[in-house]
Amino acid sequence: MEPSRKAGIIALVAIGVAIFGYAQYASASHISVNMTHNELLSTDGDGSDYYIELEFENPSLLVLTAGQTEFVIESDGRAVGQGVLAPFTLTPLDGTTVGGTYHTPSGDGEGGGGGDASTIRISGSTEYDVLFASIGIPFEYYPTDEQARDFIHQS
Repeated sequence: MEPSRKAGIIALVAIGVAIFGYAQYASASHISVNMTHNELLSTDGDGSDYYIELEFENPSLLVLTAGQTEFVIESDGRAVGQGVLAPFTLTPLDGTTVGGTYHTPSGDGEGGGGGDASTIRISGSTEYDVLFASIGIPFEYYPTDEQARDFIHQS
């Protein structure tokens, strides 16, 4: 085979891999998040500790491995709690439920958020390891009205 023909085939394969990689990155950037569980663990003079489970859905064909993920809980645009999710792996075209804990300091209201149910937001950024690279994908989750009411009024 001629050297120029080999170079052309190699270039086509490289372009194909690049297009596939970009398409999977674009898919991975649309990971969806849903809160499946939120429970008060303890309350003391410093505030309250909670257990939370979030479900992540992976729309890509990539296996995504994440380390600990830090997140913030906001109410009315004000941070009212901080937490950490356990490390997890998202398999292709599937979802996984991840548990973690968060703390709300005293004076921020009951139930890990305080404030109006429609203004609760959980956000963070997860670093996923893919092959030899790492990609950071931010996430945001706004609980449904019912979830937010439960979230606020736990005792």
